[in-house]
Amino acid sequence: MENPTSDTRSEEKESQDNPMMTSLMPEKKHSGKDEENTETPESFTEASSVENQEIMAPATPPHTIFTRKEINFIVAMASLAALLSPVSSTIYFPALNTLADTLGVSVSSINLTVTTYLIMQGIAPTFVGTWSDVSGRRPLYIGAFIVYMGANIGLALQTSYAALMVLRLLQSAGSSGTISLAYAVVADVSTSAERGRYVAYVSAGALLGPAFAPLIGGLLIQFLGWRSVFWGLTIFAGAILIVFLFFFPETSRRIVGNGSIPPQPWNMSILTYINTRGKPKNTTTIPPRGFGFPNPIEALKVFLDPESCLVLTVGGIMVAGFQMVNANLSEQLQNQYGFNAIQVGLCYIPLGAGCLLATEVGGRLVDWNYRRQGKLHGFTVQKQGKMDEDFPLELARIQILMPSVCICTVSILIYGWVLQERTNLAGPLVMVFIMGFGLSASANTVSTIIVDLNLEAPATASSAFNLSRCLLGAGGVAAIVPIIDAIGTGWTATIIAGVCFLTIPLQFVVLKKGPEWRKKKNQRDRERKERKQQKEQGNPAENS
Repeated sequence: MENPTSDTRSEEKESQDNPMMTSLMPEKKHSGKDEENTETPESFTEASSVENQEIMAPATPPHTIFTRKEINFIVAMASLAALLSPVSSTIYFPALNTLADTLGVSVSSINLTVTTYLIMQGIAPTFVGTWSDVSGRRPLYIGAFIVYMGANIGLALQTSYAALMVLRLLQSAGSSGTISLAYAVVADVSTSAERGRYVAYVSAGALLGPAFAPLIGGLLIQFLGWRSVFWGLTIFAGAILIVFLFFFPETSRRIVGNGSIPPQPWNMSILTYINTRGKPKNTTTIPPRGFGFPNPIEALKVFLDPESCLVLTVGGIMVAGFQMVNANLSEQLQNQYGFNAIQVGLCYIPLGAGCLLATEVGGRLVDWNYRRQGKLHGFTVQKQGKMDEDFPLELARIQILMPSVCICTVSILIYGWVLQERTNLAGPLVMVFIMGFGLSASANTVSTIIVDLNLEAPATASSAFNLSRCLLGAGGVAAIVPIIDAIGTGWTATIIAGVCFLTIPLQFVVLKKGPEWRKKKNQRDRERKERKQQKEQGNPAENS
């Protein structure tokens, strides 16, 4: 048996040499026995006796070495970066008519830049997500910011419709990957028992952008002109880029494990590089990985798993329904109530308030129900952050998802009819608030499930969800105006609500068949890993 004192010194030295721990706030972590007694457990495994565990076996490594403050900082920055894509999608809505007049084209032609933006918003993350799972999060973040800022500078200076179209596509390509990267970062630093709360923070950014961006854009356009919108986005992205360059650590578990493996230079923050320069390298770590290349086919493979496919379908339909309502909200308010751009922007505040409430309440409910199901089924919490295969994951998540879907569906239905009947403004605004809450809670839960089911490649799984909701949303947004013109707002909302309600049977299928599908998927993954390890170890005769 090893000397405990020697173990403690070794752990302290590893903590001092670890570059990841010096890149954020310097909070010293306990080691050895003290850490065992003070650290909060992280996720569920089957209950078992752990008496004399320190004597019988070495302590299981924690899921992550990042402290709680560091995790909060990491998630906050990832959530802030995830704002770029949804904000850019809608912030220039108030400028559509102005741009049409300036460039000498029709409003329909300008609206086409919105549709193409959404299409690229679905496609680009399939490259970014799979690439980050191979090469790490930091390089993809930095590259995305640079592309995005360049596109915004071009948009602020352009004077032709062709340039507007191309640069909007480039803007979408640069910003849309930040959402899948944010979900991947959350998966890197959190366990299933606490993931719901962090996913809610990321989802809040994706949903709050469409809620508040039109108001911000309207104010900028009215006082500074439409070009100020793109200059403002450039400044915003530049500020985030500076923080990422200096302080944001690499979190990909394939690159740094739980944070204890020193990354390659291109995965280091500037502060990490300065603090580790000249220090001896840790020779006990895994061999360094090269800089990989994107494979968008991996995102499409997520749809081949039946459980993931059903969950993605549920999430895609719900978000698409919300986007259809949201895209037409400003026009309906102008037509029904005669509002100007600023008044319309103010009417988005209830939507944002509902999303914010769901971020706080919905995220905590997801985590609370996970812990509750663990207790009910005889599971307890351990530090290694690994979810037991027999844990009722689907039950824990669907019990929150299904009521959220029902809330969103009913609010869409009522919203359409009160708007068509031109009731008091409070009617549609209250429904918009409830809709924001239900949609945000639904999207948060779907994002949590899809990451839970694909922990080996969370960015790839998140990009698959992004592809599902963006492509469905693009089709819905393109169809919403002709449908309303043909049958009216009330019946259009009825159709949208009916399609959303059809996701309820899909959730029951996930409840019944999901555990079986998940176990089979895990078994296939284990067999694939074993074959890969055997191939890497190789037979000398085969390698020659």
